[in-house]
Amino acid sequence: MVHTLQQKEFKFDAKPKKFVVWLFVVSSTIMFGGWTSYYIVFAASKGKGHGLVLPDAFMYSTAVLVASSVTLFLASRALRNGNKKSQQLFLWITLALGLIFAYLQFQGWTGLYRSGAVLINNNAAISLIYIVSGFHLLHIFAGICFILNTLIGSYKEIPLEKAVYRQEITSIFWHFIDILWIYLYVFLLLNS
Repeated sequence: MVHTLQQKEFKFDAKPKKFVVWLFVVSSTIMFGGWTSYYIVFAASKGKGHGLVLPDAFMYSTAVLVASSVTLFLASRALRNGNKKSQQLFLWITLALGLIFAYLQFQGWTGLYRSGAVLINNNAAISLIYIVSGFHLLHIFAGICFILNTLIGSYKEIPLEKAVYRQEITSIFWHFIDILWIYLYVFLLLNS
């Protein structure tokens, strides 16, 4: 008896994977919301915030991150228009801006340290600056991995629906961490 194997054609379904990314976005929002709530409670009970002038590097890194969201949007638009070369160019620029953001965060920490604001001290509000910016930087590194995955995929012959999926997942995650940093930066500015 000869058995013939039938090959089933598998259709790529992005919905479950997108759901996981959205779940991560929601859980990260809750985590950072908890930290900023803790900051508010701490500041109210002690009658003081962090009392620091935030380093200019944080302001510059915010501008760089906003620019990276613009270039990622342009990469998405280029893919939708079938212009793979433009998509690749904008992904490379987004990747470079993400790395510049990480460098500027380290410069911000250096500025904080030089001003006497260290991670372990008697003011939890100062420690929280390091904690939230550090965890945000971990999100940036994850975002850079998403960008690299999309960029590498753009050089391969993958189906269009998979390329669009990669671009969408990267965009969801990257724009989220952009909005998150703007929120954190403004929060820290207003609660000094």
